[in-house]
Amino acid sequence: MDKFDQAIIAQLKINARQSVSAIADAVNLSRSAVTERIKKLERNGQIRGYQVLLSESQKAGVSAYFEIQHQCARCSNIVKVFQVIPEVLTCHGITGDMDLLVFVQTDSMQRLHEIREYLDAEPDIVKIKTHVVMSEWINNLG
Repeated sequence: MDKFDQAIIAQLKINARQSVSAIADAVNLSRSAVTERIKKLERNGQIRGYQVLLSESQKAGVSAYFEIQHQCARCSNIVKVFQVIPEVLTCHGITGDMDLLVFVQTDSMQRLHEIREYLDAEPDIVKIKTHVVMSEWINNLG
């Protein structure tokens, strides 16, 4: 990926629905060059798709973060617990008192509660803090 590909991707992150002409103007390339580069980035898997992100208040389901503290020697030993939960979107190792930050999106508060109970039953997990997402003010993740 060269600087033009990176600039095109940056523009798509800002607004994936903007016209090729607008992207071409922003990155100082012709429309045909931008079109070809986007197609190449898609073919190579560097652009895997486009998505619609709804604000939290428009979503039908529930999103939450779990802060997890465990007693395993390594975080990688506990990850298997989260891999079997389809609603888990991300699991990050973090610094501080807690070991992991896990993001889930569920269809209902009931399902969130079921996941929490499942995690509570895991003997290697010693502490869980649940943070339900109420609003989303900034999301630059695309």
